[in-house]
Amino acid sequence: MLLALFAAAVPLSGLARQNLNAAGGSVPVWVSGAFAAVGLVLAWRRPANPLGWIMVGGAFFLAVSEDASYYAVADYGLRHGDLPLGGLALLAQPGWAPGIVLFGLLVLMFPDGRVPSARWRWLALAYAAVAVVWMTGALVVTVGALAEHRTQVDSGGNLLLLSGTDPAAGWWNVAQALFFPLLAASWLASIASQALSFRRSSGVRRQQLKWLLAGSVVPFAGLGLSVLLRGAPDGVELGVMVVGLLALPVSIGVAVLRYRLFDIDRIVSRTLAYAIVTGLLVGVYAGLVLLTTEVFGFHTPVAVAAATLAAAALFTPVRRHVQRLVDRRFNRARYDADTTVAAFADRLKDAVNLDTARDDLARTVHQALEPAHLSVWINPS
Repeated sequence: MLLALFAAAVPLSGLARQNLNAAGGSVPVWVSGAFAAVGLVLAWRRPANPLGWIMVGGAFFLAVSEDASYYAVADYGLRHGDLPLGGLALLAQPGWAPGIVLFGLLVLMFPDGRVPSARWRWLALAYAAVAVVWMTGALVVTVGALAEHRTQVDSGGNLLLLSGTDPAAGWWNVAQALFFPLLAASWLASIASQALSFRRSSGVRRQQLKWLLAGSVVPFAGLGLSVLLRGAPDGVELGVMVVGLLALPVSIGVAVLRYRLFDIDRIVSRTLAYAIVTGLLVGVYAGLVLLTTEVFGFHTPVAVAAATLAAAALFTPVRRHVQRLVDRRFNRARYDADTTVAAFADRLKDAVNLDTARDDLARTVHQALEPAHLSVWINPS
């Protein structure tokens, strides 16, 4: 079913003469497809955990909304209602609402599919009640619009009566004005609950919350970076946006399945370190270019080449220093392990007894890596 909905988006986007990556107000197919793929894996590997089923359900509603948006534009926007089943498309188009509601529950119920505590159940119930009221109202307004033949749609396939500004739908405009602030407040409360849980957590659960945090930050960073890359070649901006948006479902899947869970510290430290190094070297390069061209007046390729060589020469020492500082804060296990190994190397320089060196090596490995088993083999020769 999901594969059919995703595949149908391709011909329907052509029918509506729209870009497949921008379905009006709906979510592009590759985003909902990523959530569907991760949700199916979680539902298969962890069937008792409802998060996988929530992701599949949310992707289903988003896919239905996207297909309905294309069809509504093709029928009511381009062909003036001549296509069959146009009314069904208008009824299905607000399917994005239950989709985003389910993704809000995904954050609240992360990572084991249960609310953090009993008092948070009231938030989940209120959240669901607001969503049901909005969806019921959208259904009533759409049925009335079909009966009165007021089926004008915007470029995204959204019924104009549902925009919240039409005077003919006064009560609906009030509901529309309340729905999104309440929905945003519920999302913020869900994030706050996870933040409070992070402060009290430890071990595996803390690492799972780190994955959720990283997966939530990357989309915002990707969107911001895509704005800065507006003038870049075709495909670069879209690629950055795709990577950013796909990070959230992937991080949720890793956290729930606990696959390489403790790698998040290294990923975060490496990402921060290279981002800081890149920023510093870009600043050095730009400063040297401006200094040589604007201050000293050397408008030759030699000035640019010298700035490039200086930035390249600084890369390794700057990266090591920044990585050490970042590891000290965000990857303490790696920092402590490196410190332990460095201390062992210093002691090994003065070691003369083989048994003492072997015992010291075993203690160092246990302290730095905490292996389940350790064997030391020494060549008799």
